[in-house]
Amino acid sequence: MSSTDSFWWYITLEGGPGSEEVLASLAEMSGSIGSEEGSGENAVRIRSYFRSSQDLGYWVEKIGEALSPWPEIRIADMGKIENKQWHTDWKEAFPPLPVGKRLVVLAPWHRGSEPEGCIPLYIYPGSAFGTGYHESTQIVLTLLERICSPGAEAADIGTGSGILSIAAVKLGAARVLARDLDPAVLSEVRHNLEINDIPDGTVELEEGNLLDGMDRKVDILTANIIIEPLLDMLPSVPGILRKGGKALFSGLLVRERDRFCAVLEQHGLRLTDELAVNDWWGAVAELK
Repeated sequence: MSSTDSFWWYITLEGGPGSEEVLASLAEMSGSIGSEEGSGENAVRIRSYFRSSQDLGYWVEKIGEALSPWPEIRIADMGKIENKQWHTDWKEAFPPLPVGKRLVVLAPWHRGSEPEGCIPLYIYPGSAFGTGYHESTQIVLTLLERICSPGAEAADIGTGSGILSIAAVKLGAARVLARDLDPAVLSEVRHNLEINDIPDGTVELEEGNLLDGMDRKVDILTANIIIEPLLDMLPSVPGILRKGGKALFSGLLVRERDRFCAVLEQHGLRLTDELAVNDWWGAVAELK
């Protein structure tokens, strides 16, 4: 947790026995910058901390969106905690994370400790989803590494921290459009582009809802969000992809796979690759 924050918000999630992994994933998806776990006789609780740069209602709304597929999990408590200079402990919670064959996600304070031959993705754990430590982000990064080719043009929908845009450029993409509905996210993306030395003009930032109003075609489309927005955007995907283009979807639960694939087929797309990590699932699709 950043020592520049005078306080942090906390939200405590509660689930049944065995739900530790799900609770931690939901907190990270919602933008948590750290969590601590506690267990009772019949329940598991995780207290997650959030930046004070947004008000508490903002984070409650983010958590509420992530909780929609999990009716058995509830918000048990919330409040404010003063900064007690836990800066060092927070930094230790984000060690370098290898993803796929060549990628490694690192917080900027680990710069210089990259494994030899890797492609580093420097991401500051802040207010936007996509630090790389959540399974759904690891899934889409792994899939992106498999299909990204030099000179490709890409669109990153719901960019969050910008990690997928940064990865696309470092894997050879010539140009990326990074879109997000939340304008506050875009300043976070700019910071992460800078610390990754992404050339000016390579990644274009745009405020927008899913594919609404998007008038360009791309070789690669990435979207790491939850199932309902993904289903909403599927009818527009064929009009965005160039011939031979690929769409990468993540943020889905394994139990949502069949539902998603059925809608995918209805809109002229077919599955070409997929990956599951724990409860999370992602896929690559192309035009039939």
